[in-house]
Amino acid sequence: MQTLILKTVAPLLAALMMIFSVFVLLRGHNEPGGGFIGGLIAASALTLYGIACGVRAVRRAIVIHPIAIAGIGAFLAGLSGLPSHPAGVPFLTGLWWYPKLSEVTTLALSTALVFDIGVWLVVVGAISGIALALEERDYD
Repeated sequence: MQTLILKTVAPLLAALMMIFSVFVLLRGHNEPGGGFIGGLIAASALTLYGIACGVRAVRRAIVIHPIAIAGIGAFLAGLSGLPSHPAGVPFLTGLWWYPKLSEVTTLALSTALVFDIGVWLVVVGAISGIALALEERDYD
């Protein structure tokens, strides 16, 4: 289904959905949402873009193969549990650091954020890989 209206609107809508998925990823760090929901929104954006502009356009846009993205995400999520070992707490326990950027600004970093980013990458890679494979079959 590649109508002129969908082809025109889909790139803008996909870009907005990707920005929103990053917002949900970062917001869900302390509230409901997070990596899984943000990843679903990003995969939906890639799927919409693929329906409108074709699978080749999506593969050019994401550069890396979707399954490789999922693998990087799984590795990153597993890596987020390693700092718990030197801290002497159970694996995947959330640890926080508060580096000061200036006198007034403190940045809150945690292993949970790294885990959420890993989950986001796994969901984006897996779901978009499945969606792109299904879309390619329709046109073969």
